[in-house]
Amino acid sequence: MSSEFKEQIWAVLRTVKFPGMSRDVVSFGFVKSVEASGGSVTVDLHMATANQAAARQIQEDVDRALRAADGVEEVVVNMKVAVPVKPEQAQQQAVMQDPNLIPGVENVIAVASGKGGVGKSTVAASLAVRLAQLGHTVGLLDADIYGPSVPIMFGIQGKPRIDGERNRILPFEKYGVKVMSLGFILDTDTPVIWRGPMVMKAIEQMLADVVWGELDFLIVDLPPGTGDAQLTLTQRVPLSGAVVVTTPQDVALIDARKGLAMFTKVDVPVIGIIENMSGFACPHCGETTNIFKHGGGHRTADLLKTPFLGAIPLDPKIVEGGDNGVPIVVSEPEGSHADAFRKVAEAVLRQVAKNAEQPKLSIV
Repeated sequence: MSSEFKEQIWAVLRTVKFPGMSRDVVSFGFVKSVEASGGSVTVDLHMATANQAAARQIQEDVDRALRAADGVEEVVVNMKVAVPVKPEQAQQQAVMQDPNLIPGVENVIAVASGKGGVGKSTVAASLAVRLAQLGHTVGLLDADIYGPSVPIMFGIQGKPRIDGERNRILPFEKYGVKVMSLGFILDTDTPVIWRGPMVMKAIEQMLADVVWGELDFLIVDLPPGTGDAQLTLTQRVPLSGAVVVTTPQDVALIDARKGLAMFTKVDVPVIGIIENMSGFACPHCGETTNIFKHGGGHRTADLLKTPFLGAIPLDPKIVEGGDNGVPIVVSEPEGSHADAFRKVAEAVLRQVAKNAEQPKLSIV
């Protein structure tokens, strides 16, 4: 019965066409696996396309066709979409990039800032947790070699364990996120006084020598500025894009533009700008005070023709959560600030899907 039922499901799948074409999803090779038993059907679809609308349409059409089939009571359609690299980018990236450096990682997203003190690590940590809360498998690499702060923000102490069989580092896991940082290895008060080659080697080892496993997203918290760490990451692994964090005041925005220009020069898609510390709402009277101005991130995004991903308000609870190892998206998952991070995470997801079709960023 199970074998006949499964054959019936395959027959149904062959009736589902690619939007606007006569070929079906089976002949295209999009159907990777089918599990069918007792009225329950699970189908895994894998596609490499820049047409996200077509991918969604196929997933919906498959679901609709299966639910209409005789004997089907429950349907799960999983879809994985890989955005193809543009040919001109592939030729440039093939020189040094190694797609097998972190096998199993679908998307690598760099979180960067032009200067320090803008809350980049706080944003990276909360973004990683929010993506995990939205149902994705997520890792967070603290590549801020000179000032690793992720261990404190996640409340993780101690040294990471080693997988003896593979002789590789096992990342910590907390709040649904796999976490690795140089801060787990070095003593807290030990300064990192390294030249460029040592920084580059350390980042490469934290990519290749850590058991990341299967991840939808690896969030990389970069040091501020445009130095060796940024260059190493862009040269060694294909990036799905970069997020630039800034505060609203002019001095931060100038440095943010430099960061955006760097990613553009090395052909890394810019996912967008996040404005952090965007206004403080008094908990007593409700009045909002723009301590670091307001709207500068949005204006810069408009000027540079890059997406504005959202604004994160200034709030002592975000600071307290970082110091206590409990991000605000965990301590107050339904609060207004957690909601701001949710909107940013959803904007990042949308932009990652669109990046293959985005024009190059112009720096004026």
